[in-house]
Amino acid sequence: MNITLYDFSVWVLPLVIAITFHEAAHGFVAHRLGDDTAYNLGRVSFNPIRHIDPFGTLMMPAILLMAHSPFLFGYAKPVPVNFRLLRNPRIGMVLVALAGPATNIALALVAAAALHFLGLLPANAAQWTFDNLKNALVINVILAIFNMMPIPPLDGGRVAVGLLPRALAAPLSRLEPFGMLILIGVLILLPLIGSQFGLNLDVISAILRTATSYVIWLILVVTGNG
Repeated sequence: MNITLYDFSVWVLPLVIAITFHEAAHGFVAHRLGDDTAYNLGRVSFNPIRHIDPFGTLMMPAILLMAHSPFLFGYAKPVPVNFRLLRNPRIGMVLVALAGPATNIALALVAAAALHFLGLLPANAAQWTFDNLKNALVINVILAIFNMMPIPPLDGGRVAVGLLPRALAAPLSRLEPFGMLILIGVLILLPLIGSQFGLNLDVISAILRTATSYVIWLILVVTGNG
C-alpha cells in the first residue's frame, strides 16, 4: 500500500479532529453534569495529544490494515468519568456516553454541509478541501457507528448499561475489562478462523458497513447533497 504525502494530509486532519472532539465531548458533558474528573485532568481539551492512545489510535488500525480486515477501527485514550459524581448516575452515564457519537454525527453534518461552499475556492484548494471534507464525513460516521456497539467500554455499551434493568446491566458492565478483546475476537479472529474453513463469519463488520453507508447517505440527503 503506497501512501502519499497528499493521502496523509487529507486523512490525518479529519481523523485528529474527529477523535479530539469525540473525547472532549465526553469530558465536557460529564463536567456539566457534576463530575470534574476529566476537567481537572485537562481532558476537556481540543489538544489531540491529550487524547491519542498509542495502541488504539496508531497500532490497532495498522494491525487491521496488515491483517486485511474489512472494517478498520481504533480508539482514543478513554476520558475518565466517575459516574458516582454525576447528579443522576444512570441517566448521566447515558448522556456522557452519547456525547461522543453525537458530536461525530454533528461534525459529519458540518462536513457535508460545507461541500456546498467548495465553489468559492480556487481549483487546487477546492480538491484538497473536498477530500478532507469527504474523509471527515466518512471517519466521523464510522466512529459514531462503531462506538455505539453495545459492548462496554464502547459508548453503546455504557448506554445499554444505563438503560437496561439492573439485572441485565450488572453482568453487561462486568464485561468492560474484556470489551476490547471481545471486539478483536469478533472483528478479526472470527473472520480469519472462518476463512480457514471456507465460512464467512464476518457478520459484525458487514452490519457496521451497512449501517455506516446508510447514515452517510442520510446525512448527504439531509444536507442537500443526495
